[in-house]
Amino acid sequence: MLKKIAAFLSCMLLSLGLSGCVSSSSAGLQSYIDNIDGYGFLYPIGWIQVELTQEGGPDVVFHDIINPTENVSVVINAVPDGQSLDDLGSPTEVGYSLQQNALAPEGSGRTAELVDAQERNAGESKFYMLEYKVHLPDQDRHDVASVVVHRGQLYTINASTTERRWNRMKDIMQNIVTSFSVT
Repeated sequence: MLKKIAAFLSCMLLSLGLSGCVSSSSAGLQSYIDNIDGYGFLYPIGWIQVELTQEGGPDVVFHDIINPTENVSVVINAVPDGQSLDDLGSPTEVGYSLQQNALAPEGSGRTAELVDAQERNAGESKFYMLEYKVHLPDQDRHDVASVVVHRGQLYTINASTTERRWNRMKDIMQNIVTSFSVT
């Protein structure tokens, strides 16, 4: 019974914490919490959750109802042998790995350029904050991502928009990624 109460209180604190993160810089954002996988983030009001039917892809995806190419997704992968984020490499090394394996894998017809890679600490968790310019055959995109290792899993949140809308959406996309937390 105590475990259930503790779990409930933890979920409530996370919920309140994420709601409390909404400030003038993140106004217009609402919280999403996945209590099963242990993460949460803020996303824009007016975005809708995509129904996922494919196994092995993102855990969750939201996109703008008006500009559906603007989206945020979370992917969870196992980390080999209980490695930490430091064990996986520096922010730049992890950024290049994400670039080559997820954003622009060989044969995808896409190219990606790592624009920025930084480390951020939030509580007991270390996050790598990554920014990319992604070139597809029919459009240029701008992505921001954050990665963290937690409970033997690598969590990656990625927010993406077209390069044309990047200046307008930059702060919102960065707020989404920065709001990402694990419990």
